[in-house]
Amino acid sequence: MRPTEKLHQEGQSLWLDNITRKMLDSGQLARYVEQYSVTGLTSNPSIFDQAIASGDYDAEIHDKAARGMDAEALFFDLAIEDLRRAADLFLPIHERTDGVDGWVSLEVSPLLAHDAKSTIEAAKMLYQRAGRPNLFIKIPGTTEGRVAIEETIAAGVPVNVTLLFSANQYRGAAEAYMRGIERRIASGLSPRIGSVASAFMSRWDKAANPLVPPELHNRLALAVGRDIYRSYRQLMDSERWLRLENAGARMQRLLWASTSTKDPSAPDTFYVHGLGAPFTVDTIPDKTLRAFFEHGEVGEEMPADGGDCDAVLAQFKAAGVDVDALAAKLQEEGAEAFDASWRDLLDHIERQVKS
Repeated sequence: MRPTEKLHQEGQSLWLDNITRKMLDSGQLARYVEQYSVTGLTSNPSIFDQAIASGDYDAEIHDKAARGMDAEALFFDLAIEDLRRAADLFLPIHERTDGVDGWVSLEVSPLLAHDAKSTIEAAKMLYQRAGRPNLFIKIPGTTEGRVAIEETIAAGVPVNVTLLFSANQYRGAAEAYMRGIERRIASGLSPRIGSVASAFMSRWDKAANPLVPPELHNRLALAVGRDIYRSYRQLMDSERWLRLENAGARMQRLLWASTSTKDPSAPDTFYVHGLGAPFTVDTIPDKTLRAFFEHGEVGEEMPADGGDCDAVLAQFKAAGVDVDALAAKLQEEGAEAFDASWRDLLDHIERQVKS
């Protein structure tokens, strides 16, 4: 049995962290589903920026621009076309799992990360425009984003919460989700609105490795991951959540993001190996997915009680790393990076329109 299949059988969903028109046209995405146990995908501005810069969309960009679309409208038109096709491919999985799996994701403009009102309006519009039941709208888990998450869930729009880096940030996003569900129940509406909470992993080690002795290299991300997973399991067992579940709600799944290895001295499947846990999702770039398929090994299941995470986090504190402050910095830097990718994306489209 291939390790991707084994991980799937142990209860973790593998989603591809990529989408391109070429991948859809060539049948590559379908092969990932059939052979690699892929059951969903995510996208972001960086992914689409690379795809558009490759030239695969040139003809459509010129055609849409000739009809008067500006760069942002043009991008969303292209992205929705691709994601509808991907959503249709995953729809049988979505239906077979009764909405647990088989999702794709589309991000609102990252420039709205600190504008809750505009994020809510954009999320509703994009979800309605896409017209697919298995499409998440990605909203960052910033302080302002939590307001948008609650309102968007309350409006019945599925949400992929992005840019979470710590257990505290995760709990904030999960509580926003539950408030939205509670409002739906109070209004007599269906509480079954899909959501995932995306915790970013590898950026922790990239940031911390230069600050700590070699024996602590590449240990912070997995310790933080175990801390987040502990919070997730505690929330699943809480009286508040059990009441919502009794009313028909479904748990917001924990999703591991940024799982490609950044340190060339570490194994190329390092994070996939260390983040195996039931009822979670792991989003994986093509290269890491193929590596895990070919030579990966399924590790021990993450401990529900966090295992040694407190001891490891204490070691980083003793080494001078303020984990809470670093989490805030990573979230801020992540939002800035998405902003930069978004601007690059729109610049690429505008340049191609003029070429």
